[in-house]
Amino acid sequence: MSRDMIVSNPEVMMGKPVVRGTRITVEMILGKLSEGEPAGQIIEAHPRLTDEGVRAALAFARETLRSDIAYPVDDRSA
Repeated sequence: MSRDMIVSNPEVMMGKPVVRGTRITVEMILGKLSEGEPAGQIIEAHPRLTDEGVRAALAFARETLRSDIAYPVDDRSA
């Protein structure tokens, strides 16, 4: 992934990470993928988005979750 594909600017989408040159947030891409929408369908609906942009969003999420932060999980529902 080109690390510069995902950017954050307080003046664009309230500073949420977006694919460079778009207002398409990483959050939106991940949400649609998690709901089962194929990447091709997301790209078709957002012509400025590319396959590379979708991959960059996924890589950004992976790298973000690799940080040394512990995320508490409620295991009572398991």
